[in-house]
Amino acid sequence: MTRLLWIPLCCIALLIPAAVLAGSGDGFDGVVGSIETRYQAHAVRIPLMGLVSLIAGGATHGGVGRLHIAEFEHFSGPVDGDELNRMVKEKLGSGWARIIRETSRKGNEQTLIFARPEGKRMGLFVLDLDGHELDVVEVSVDPDHLNETIGKYDHNGTATSD
Repeated sequence: MTRLLWIPLCCIALLIPAAVLAGSGDGFDGVVGSIETRYQAHAVRIPLMGLVSLIAGGATHGGVGRLHIAEFEHFSGPVDGDELNRMVKEKLGSGWARIIRETSRKGNEQTLIFARPEGKRMGLFVLDLDGHELDVVEVSVDPDHLNETIGKYDHNGTATSD
């Protein structure tokens, strides 16, 4: 009888840290949640994204991993670029550095790109507002693999011969 008691206790012990980490409100989910709250918008998340991430990793021979995507369609309302930048920096947490910030004069087009080292890999976080569509992407890439792939193309975007 005591063995049967251990099974639910172990399951609970494993789920508590996962629930605490999921509820921390930082990182990708923290940014998406803050945007949903601040702009009263709903993010569309791709179902089975874990499977898509696994397939992308295999297809790129480990070049891409941990892929997260959220899309806000029919995104409306004025967006203060400084406020958006602060919110993303705060929710991403330490270790992330903004490498690109681009804002159109009217403010309806904005791009933020952040990066962080992840051992031999690099984390990239991209937020792109284009009119009434806002896309948020986080991905982990192998910079050596990425450099090799980019090196296969010349400045015109056409493949070079090996």
